[in-house]
Amino acid sequence: MSYSTAGSLRTVTLDDVRGAQKMLSGVARTTALEGSRHLSRRVGAPVHLKCENLQRTGSFKLRGAYVRIAGLLPEERAAGVVAASAGNHAQGVALASSLLGVRSTVFMPKGAPLPKISATREYGAEVRLQGQVVDETLAAATQYAHETGAVFIHPFDHPDVIAGQGTVGLEILEQCPEVRTIVVGVGGGGLAAGIAVAVKALRPDVRIVGVQAAGAAAYPPSLAAGRPVSVRDPATMADGIKVGRPGDVPFGIVGELVDEVCTVTEDELSAALLLCLERAKLVVEPAGASPVAALLSRPGAFEGPVVAVLSGGNVDPVLMERVLRHGMAAQGRYLAVRLRLTDRPGALASLLGALSAADANVLDVSHVRTDPRLGLTEAEVELHLETKGPEHCAEVGRALREAGYTVMD
Repeated sequence: MSYSTAGSLRTVTLDDVRGAQKMLSGVARTTALEGSRHLSRRVGAPVHLKCENLQRTGSFKLRGAYVRIAGLLPEERAAGVVAASAGNHAQGVALASSLLGVRSTVFMPKGAPLPKISATREYGAEVRLQGQVVDETLAAATQYAHETGAVFIHPFDHPDVIAGQGTVGLEILEQCPEVRTIVVGVGGGGLAAGIAVAVKALRPDVRIVGVQAAGAAAYPPSLAAGRPVSVRDPATMADGIKVGRPGDVPFGIVGELVDEVCTVTEDELSAALLLCLERAKLVVEPAGASPVAALLSRPGAFEGPVVAVLSGGNVDPVLMERVLRHGMAAQGRYLAVRLRLTDRPGALASLLGALSAADANVLDVSHVRTDPRLGLTEAEVELHLETKGPEHCAEVGRALREAGYTVMD
């Protein structure tokens, strides 16, 4: 397989991935493969979780970054490296550079989560905050590389990076030799391409399924067009796979070796993240939970044993709080209702009593008495409730209506 990048012809082979595995010995962890009884019951076949969220720096990105930087010529190392990233790639480049004694500069968006900025600095990189979105940050890093001679380390569009990520595939085959399906999140495509190169060379019968967030799914239209095409304004909570255009190098490999690329919704991502936390006791970022989201949305579509790659666990605590609440809502375990009642003493207490009788736990109450939309004797109340599932949500709604309350849409 030959693919062109930056004007040169390069080949990504099984030998490249095996060479990367030797290079990463003692650097990247061989992450655990954990069985999931809950997902196995849902899918109807054994399901295992490949825990790259427990990798050093919290994601698989260290693998490709280290192999890429280790392969630089002495004069290139002397010039230093530069990268642009909102999180995982930044930390992978920072640690890989420190381990190899190479100076690194990482450009991050001004709005990047503070824990990721702090971690990148602690791993040894000089962090520069520039741009409001990743595209602006990328442009700044590219300009810096042009002006200083530093080598730009792309997060996915380089054969060495793909070979490094492919070591995940070799580990899966070693840990689960009977695997029939591998499910992996796809952004630019480096991880999926690397796994596909390694696995298809040794086990061409294994089905590889890529997963994208529906709001940032560049691969389906690109595969249909036969060339990488851009998605305008990609939008998803899964920033690790929020990529508007496939990489040229991984696109060719994904098109040839990945059997299917499917999409998942934001609700499905939220539910998957919540499941990983509650049932597997694993902190996983939304991008890392995308394979689990695919299993939950189409449980009968995957032949087992199945390995789902949890690609990362670097989730901002603020985002985690929002996503967990979103996931609870998607599962019917969180309900927001708005209703009107008569503005009189004891009315709110009566409402709360009705909710208590319906066994709904009140998390938050907003009480409005003065609004042009309200009558002189009316008040509007918005409540956030903890519920036990879709059926319980419906029961709560019925109980409120039977008690005489007007529930607003």
